[in-house]
Amino acid sequence: MKVRYFLPLLLFIFILEGCSKKQNNTPATTSKNTGSTCDAQLSDVETMSIFPADNSWNQDISAAAVDPYSSQIIAAIGTSVLKADFGSGLYNGVPIGIPFDVVCGSQPKVTVTFRANAYDGDYGSESDAGPYPIPLNAPIEGNGQGDSHVIVVDKDNKILYELYNASLNNGQWQASSGAIFNLASDALRPAGWTSADAAGLPIFPGLVRYDEILNGVINHAIRFTLSSQNVKPAYISPARHSVNSSGGQYSLPFGAKIRLKASFNISSFPPHLQVILTAMKKYGLILADIGSNMYFSGAPDERWDNDELHALDTITATDFEVVKFN
Repeated sequence: MKVRYFLPLLLFIFILEGCSKKQNNTPATTSKNTGSTCDAQLSDVETMSIFPADNSWNQDISAAAVDPYSSQIIAAIGTSVLKADFGSGLYNGVPIGIPFDVVCGSQPKVTVTFRANAYDGDYGSESDAGPYPIPLNAPIEGNGQGDSHVIVVDKDNKILYELYNASLNNGQWQASSGAIFNLASDALRPAGWTSADAAGLPIFPGLVRYDEILNGVINHAIRFTLSSQNVKPAYISPARHSVNSSGGQYSLPFGAKIRLKASFNISSFPPHLQVILTAMKKYGLILADIGSNMYFSGAPDERWDNDELHALDTITATDFEVVKFN
């Protein structure tokens, strides 16, 4: 069984303190891909269905039962504050968040070589062979530092392609692992298989995107991380993979969800943040990786207001409850 850890980028601990770029409500720019024969834009995904309506990512959990050990699990997480692990601008020359690209069905597909490197091992045996329609100029998370995810959405065929620990060497994409998801299907990865994420989950469906904020609604669960001591070495559906984490009885398996308590008053937060917090009440957060406690994921965008996102620091783990998973 694969037992890798995804090491969090320490630079993100200081991101929102170090950047103060204000939001800009101009339309999303054209995707950076230049290999497609059509004009693919990042905002094209907003008109797509990201998995069927009955998929776990899209499930309304606002009325789901609370786990009997919710209080103990939350207490173990402690007073960790909610952190938006994304924003606008750069920190140490690196965009803040997990980027994605959008391509057309005509995008040429290439072979990805699965390999180990100094950062992590070779998980090709748990990867989808491809080929992958990844442009040579697709953005790499962290500009190649840390987890180095590459995410590409084929908007015409409704297929999601994701790589972990990716690099481009002599015009050839390489990675530690890769996964392909049909966005029109509820199919899961084989049991025990990783993906570009530690939990064997897709990453893209759990990202907060700025265009969702402009639309006024986020209609899916949001990806988040916890430290190793708060994660069981186990997984539940829709997750398919676990790591050798150190969590005990009062911890969460990959795939578990938490939600912001219905009683939590969000009226004092800016409207953009209310969209995020409303989604956290209705769809919750899904545990996808080892990282900093209560960090949730989004895509970088020049329109984010980092000062506004920093207002979420007033929310702590104690404002959440665990959805029953046993």
